[in-house]
Amino acid sequence: MAYLWVKAIHIVLVASWFAGLFYLPRIYVNLAMETNTAAVQRLLLMARKLFRFMTVIAVAAIACGLWLWLALGIGRGQAWMHAKLGVVILLLFYHVYCGVLLRTFERGRNTRSDRWYRWFNEFPVLGMLAAVVLVVVKPF
Repeated sequence: MAYLWVKAIHIVLVASWFAGLFYLPRIYVNLAMETNTAAVQRLLLMARKLFRFMTVIAVAAIACGLWLWLALGIGRGQAWMHAKLGVVILLLFYHVYCGVLLRTFERGRNTRSDRWYRWFNEFPVLGMLAAVVLVVVKPF
């Protein structure tokens, strides 16, 4: 019964992490278009706070997921879980790259267009779709 609480917390944490993965690149879209210094500073502050918060949430979500997988054996040895772990690893790289992009903006060295960031923002949607299908449908 206790594992159900961890599972519920894991789901809430993952949803919260994804909210950050969806919103941070939208801030980057605005940063790429903004020319007003005060507005840029406000957007950078928002981005820094969001990145910090979503990093804490991601660590907690992964900790809960690892507990469910390693301690309780949920999905152990099943192909769908291996594929889901691959998706999670890709999303972690995306998360880290969001941090790299934030530092690029902070240094005033962004060279990418708002259009690029709009496309960049679509990756977590695909990641979420893949993870949900793998967990719910278990196609293999």
